[in-house]
Amino acid sequence: MRPNRRITAILAMLLVAGMLAVLFTVRRIDALRPASTLEDVLYIPSPQLIKRMSLGYDGLLADIYWTRAVQYFGRRHVVLARHYNLLAPLLEITTTLDPHLIVAYDFGSAFLAQKPPQGAGLPDKAVQLVEFGIRNNPDQWRLYYDLGFIHYMERKDYAAAADAFRRGSERPGAHPWLKVLAARMAERGGDIETARFLWTKTYESSKDKNIQANALAHLRALRVDEDVPQLEEVARRYRERTGKYPESFTELARAGWLPGIPLDPLRHPYRLVPGGKVEVQDPDLFPFITEGAPPGYRPPAAPKPEVWKQQ
Repeated sequence: MRPNRRITAILAMLLVAGMLAVLFTVRRIDALRPASTLEDVLYIPSPQLIKRMSLGYDGLLADIYWTRAVQYFGRRHVVLARHYNLLAPLLEITTTLDPHLIVAYDFGSAFLAQKPPQGAGLPDKAVQLVEFGIRNNPDQWRLYYDLGFIHYMERKDYAAAADAFRRGSERPGAHPWLKVLAARMAERGGDIETARFLWTKTYESSKDKNIQANALAHLRALRVDEDVPQLEEVARRYRERTGKYPESFTELARAGWLPGIPLDPLRHPYRLVPGGKVEVQDPDLFPFITEGAPPGYRPPAAPKPEVWKQQ
């Protein structure tokens, strides 16, 4: 046999042996709880135990567990579940096996941080995950952005967000707008313009269609949250001037108080209800709004397709 063929054959045998070893390890792990459901089997309390059982194929096993984490999140996200009990442990196992798997921190922290049903509603766990990633990958500026984003959006800790963005701005190759974000956090905290800047940069800096769609949905919600108080203020001033609330936006437009009928970000007219309150026509299309939903409104069991439609 020629030397090149011999080397190729040896490498092929090693690859096959490696794959068999990983498969054997996964089956050993799964066999530890034979009577459990599949989701229960995915989790063993000690990531270090799994690492010892990996037989040196930490990277391959990390990929398998990352795939399992994504599948677990996806199955529960589709049905808008309120609990994601195994998500944090699966991500801990994944990143213990491969501390340099950046995608697990980037996407995993987003899975953990967002409020149910869009995520697990565990921002503190998300912070722990990203901090672990930063300790193992200190020059990955994107992780500092993820950390600042969680502090700002989910924890409302603007000082911690400013510190994370500042630290990230000092990493090699960091985007210049991290310095801008750090300054805005320190100066303006939780205003709508800062949130809009964050979601815009999230949309522009990601190539993942789901992340982009999520960012667009949040940007639309911010627009509604800005429009509704402004329109209600117009109705209030009209009442001060005339002694009664307007019955419709048409009345306000004809009186010269508005340039026309106001439209929401999806081009549907806003509704003016008795008492000068303003609502969106269909709140199911804006799952992240804090203004403009009818009293007692609860999100539906499943989001409408238009929520994630890119426009």
